[in-house]
Amino acid sequence: MGFRIPLSRPDIDGNDVKAVESVLRSSMLSIGPKVEEFEKRVAEYVGAECAVAVNSGTSALHLLVKIAGLGPGDFLATSPFTFIASANVALFERAFPIFVDIEEKTLNVDVEALEDLLIRAKKGKLDICGHNVDVDRLKVFMGVDVFGQPMDWDPTLKLCEEYDVTAIDDSCEAIGAEYKGCRVGTFGMGGAFAFYPNKQITTGEGGIIVSSDLEVCKLAKSMRNQGRGEGDGWLYHVRLGYNYRMDEMSAALGVSQLERLDTILDRRAEVARRYNALFENTPVEPHHIAPYTTRMSWFVYVVRLPEGINRDRIVDYMAKKGIQTRNYFTCVHLQPFYRQLGYSEGMYPTAEKISKRTLALPFYNRITQKEQEEVVSTLLEALERVG
Repeated sequence: MGFRIPLSRPDIDGNDVKAVESVLRSSMLSIGPKVEEFEKRVAEYVGAECAVAVNSGTSALHLLVKIAGLGPGDFLATSPFTFIASANVALFERAFPIFVDIEEKTLNVDVEALEDLLIRAKKGKLDICGHNVDVDRLKVFMGVDVFGQPMDWDPTLKLCEEYDVTAIDDSCEAIGAEYKGCRVGTFGMGGAFAFYPNKQITTGEGGIIVSSDLEVCKLAKSMRNQGRGEGDGWLYHVRLGYNYRMDEMSAALGVSQLERLDTILDRRAEVARRYNALFENTPVEPHHIAPYTTRMSWFVYVVRLPEGINRDRIVDYMAKKGIQTRNYFTCVHLQPFYRQLGYSEGMYPTAEKISKRTLALPFYNRITQKEQEEVVSTLLEALERVG
């Protein structure tokens, strides 16, 4: 179904087209200089020592947990209020994903809940879906900077260090965001960004690992390229690897988009401010920005509907008016596949309560004020008529 006002829309300009066309006219479509340039520029932008471009954010997260040593019988803790890849990467390695409930305001992991989980795991009193979670087997905490807002990293990293848990920064939705003046992606062992077309900048499909540990990047470069060793021959493989490479066309688009990332983030912030103003004195609650967030990187614009509202009817009403909306997010532990693993309602009450009320509205760089006004007026009309 086509929408007059879609949920998202990539911002592609003439320079982006020229950048991709230039690669297409060359003889180097893979494993070339554009990937290296993109990696260098992203690392410089976030303040990391190195970066490794891959074909998706999911691939980036997978390589990071593998490098962290996550394996069969281990546990990975993450948010239940995130895109499913944050948890799925544990299952790729035959580990088991467990969840930590979220803060009601920021929608990020509640650090106090994380501390409670670690304490119970250390005492041997943490049973989740029939798994006795031993703190020594809790290898990874996947912190998520949800919707472009950093989680509270200082106390999180302190806890991870105290309990010998490897922290990974899932910033797939948050490139350019800042926590207390530091850009996300730089916390823990390594971070990941994603560049799907609905993200702040896009490479079509693609992701990237950033780290200040050169060994992490060395291993990631090998694993993304079928486990080939550094400087070794094309058919010489030193470890298990994958075909997770980013192609040159995607990297060229990424380089071009990255040049105007700050302008894009400023534009998206202005779109968010306009929405916030339009929702003043209405029953719709805009997203809360934490005091430690010194720069929000708006990925989506998610509001909370009043309690008791039938969100499905709201979505259908707006769709009939040509406006696309979506429930962001359905809790991971309540997805059909995760129910098969033993998860059920009531296990993470804050995430479950919030997820029933959240709604993503059309949000992209070039949405006009008139379109935003129509979105807001239609939503308020829907609340009155069918909510």
